Amino acid sequence: MTRHIVRHLARTDPVLAGVMRAAGPCRLEADAGCEPFQALAQAIAHQQLNGSAANTILGRLIASCGAGAFPTPQQVLAAPQAQLRAAGFSFAKIAALKDLAARSVSRAVPDRCTLERLDDEAIVAQLTQVRGIGRWTVEMLLIFQLGRQDVLPVDDFGVRAGFRAAYGLRKLPHPKVLAAFGERWRPYRSTAAWYLWRALELERAGKLPPPAERVRLPRLRRRRRSRASTGKRKR
Repeated sequence: MTRHIVRHLARTDPVLAGVMRAAGPCRLEADAGCEPFQALAQAIAHQQLNGSAANTILGRLIASCGAGAFPTPQQVLAAPQAQLRAAGFSFAKIAALKDLAARSVSRAVPDRCTLERLDDEAIVAQLTQVRGIGRWTVEMLLIFQLGRQDVLPVDDFGVRAGFRAAYGLRKLPHPKVLAAFGERWRPYRSTAAWYLWRALELERAGKLPPPAERVRLPRLRRRRRSRASTGKRKR
């Protein structure tokens, strides 16, 4: 991580600066060799499973469909449902995997070189069209595969829990509150997110420093209901 990122985050947020000192240098690196199809297929396998179980399923997929290498979209499309079920995929995940493969073949899911020319929101809009792929999954791809520097996954439990721990809060911040607070970290919100994940680890290890200052979180604006919509009809 370059020094100007450290200076920017430390200058704009003393609490995060304390977490950064305790956690040490950022080790956030992008996986430059992973294509979107593989990254998203792996994400589908990991949904609602622990890492060990998901990796076992992926190992079976590689052995049965890819002959020792990660299968291509064409190989996944050609694989019978029974073969994917035998690898450990549920019916819902098979449908998602087949949709991903079909969209990859048709280029609706672009290759890495094409994705790298798109901005973050365009990538989110395009990839969330795939069955079973939500915004959070695409945000993980943006951070860990494409190396985008300004992504803040506000719906991520670890990021929200790390923020609660680092800033001494009693409960998790609302995603919209976290998004508003995180504006100060632009244009390096991916690094800030990485340190919030580390904050949760530091708390569990008993090494998280107390917040350097008390912060005031942004308030969400409540929608005002009209009397017509809230009042009871008289009979």
